[in-house]
This record gives sequence, structure tokens and C-alpha cells, in this order.
Amino acid sequence: MKKIINNPETVVGDMLHGMSVVSPKIEYDPEGEVIFRHLKKQNKVGLVSGGGSGHEPAHAGYVGYGMLDAAVAGNVFASPSPDRILRGIQAADAGKGVLLIVKNYSGDIMNFELAGELAGDLEIPVRTVVVRDDVAVPESTYSTGRRGIAGTVFVHKIAGALAETGAELDEVAAAAQTVVDNVRSFGVSFSACTLPGVGKPGFSIGEDQMELGMGIHGEPGIQKAKMGSALEIAGIMVDKICADLDYTGRETAVLINGLGGTPLMELYILAGEVDRLLKAREIQPVKYYVGNYMTSLEMAGASLSLLRLDAVLRELLAAPCETPAFPGGD
Repeated sequence: MKKIINNPETVVGDMLHGMSVVSPKIEYDPEGEVIFRHLKKQNKVGLVSGGGSGHEPAHAGYVGYGMLDAAVAGNVFASPSPDRILRGIQAADAGKGVLLIVKNYSGDIMNFELAGELAGDLEIPVRTVVVRDDVAVPESTYSTGRRGIAGTVFVHKIAGALAETGAELDEVAAAAQTVVDNVRSFGVSFSACTLPGVGKPGFSIGEDQMELGMGIHGEPGIQKAKMGSALEIAGIMVDKICADLDYTGRETAVLINGLGGTPLMELYILAGEVDRLLKAREIQPVKYYVGNYMTSLEMAGASLSLLRLDAVLRELLAAPCETPAFPGGD
């Protein structure tokens, strides 16, 4: 497997350095593998997220005005250590406490909790929200309960927009939890990915097969199925999500997320089929996001995330932002 790298041992640092070079409004702390805002806004709640690398543009691509204040990178598909996360908390702290946005994986949960305790010793108030949007399986190899996947991006955006208004830590945490309560996701994959330095895919999927509900680290899904058309894939995704949460009659934000190896052509075809199916269910899509938002290296596949909106969430979702990887609001 050919990859544009220098050394498998330095891919995370090399990537973060490159991001900081092309995005002058963010900075890179190489000791902590942290990306943070170049100009810290004082007297606001700081937002920190992160996790294993290999999911780019998540999470460093969402650092900037209107979203995260810092993102902490672990090694590929591995949680960052508590000391790295603490550096991220310190970088984000601007006088009103820090909200940690954590995906529901056991390593992330443990390390972010430990970092939050260390921050408390430094008298930095910390709150935590855990994202568990994946409806594919109730339990998984990597977590207790549902995994956090691409719906996490909506949490970053809405909590970040509220934090920019000067809201208090508990208010920002409550808004983030509202998003968690109202977002659901489901993914399918068509191929495996290859970790830098390994040289071969971690598993195999037949040429005529797709994996339903596979996680972003290659965790098993609910089943393998015969490869379907865009309409059939959209139908599976919409059915799974709507069986878990009622979206009928609700305004909804829709995220069509590529896993890294799927062309935009195919993601837009999928978006068109999702739109038809949602409207047939009397669901009102009011905003679409299509592209690579939370990937799994070069894995082929896609996920669908649906977020129920009310007037407040819709306004915060549309608020301006300026980050390397997210559209700047309406």
C-alpha cells in the first residue's frame, strides 16, 4: 500500500505540522500533539475534543472561531494520553472553564476523565459530554454502549457557536448534550483501511459485499450484506436511524460523510437518495453537509447523520465559524 509519508512513526506530527502551515489561524504544540487557536478569545468557555488520528479532518480541522479551541491527537486509532489532553485543556482555558467533547470509546473516556481531574487540580472547571450517535450496535468491541462517530461534528459546531456568545460553561454543556440527544448516525463500508507502517489492510470485505454499521476504526458492524445501489444503501441508513429516533415532521440537518476513500460523486448521489427518502417520511431536511468530515484513513464507505433541529439549534448551526475544515455558516 503506497502512502505519502516520511516515517510511519512520525505521521501524526508531520500531519499536524502541515495543517498549521496551511492554516495560519491555528497553531501546533508538538510536545502535546495539540492544535489550538492562534488567537485565544478571553472570557469564553473553551472547547476541547480529540482522539486517535486517522479520522481527518477530525478533530484538528474543527479548531477555530465558532468551533473548537483545541484538539488533541493520539496515535493512529489510539486515544491521546491524559497529559496531552491536559495540555489541550490549558491551551483552551480562557477564564470560563472548558468543555470536553468525547466520543464513546473506552480509551477516550478514561483518558479525558483523568485529564479533567488533573485540570480540576489546577482550578480549571471542566464539564464533559459523551457522543454516542452510532445506532448500528448497542455494544461494540471498542466501547461500552454506542460509539461516537460523525455526528460529533454537529456537537462541535453548535456548542462552539454558543460559546462564542459568552455563555456559561453549564449552558454550553447543556447545548452540547441537546445535540447528543437529537443526533443519530449509521455507516456502511466497502473496503478496509491500511495503517501506516502495516502495509496491508486490517481485514477483508468481498468484492460484492458491504459491511453494515462498521465503526471508524474497523470495528465489526451488524452484518455483511450484498453490495447495493445508492438507493438501497440510503434506505438501510434511513431505516436504521428512524427506527431509533422519530424525525417525522421535524426540521433536520443532514450530514453525508465519506470515510476517506469514496468520491464526492458517490456521496452526492447518496445525498439525493437520502433526500427523497426523508421527504417521503415527512422529514424536512433544511441543511446538507456532504464531504469527508470524520474518516477512517482511506476506507471506502459513508455514514449518514441526522440532527433534529429547533429554532435555537438551527440558529447556532448557521452561526459563522472559521476553521480549516467546516463551512463557515449560512
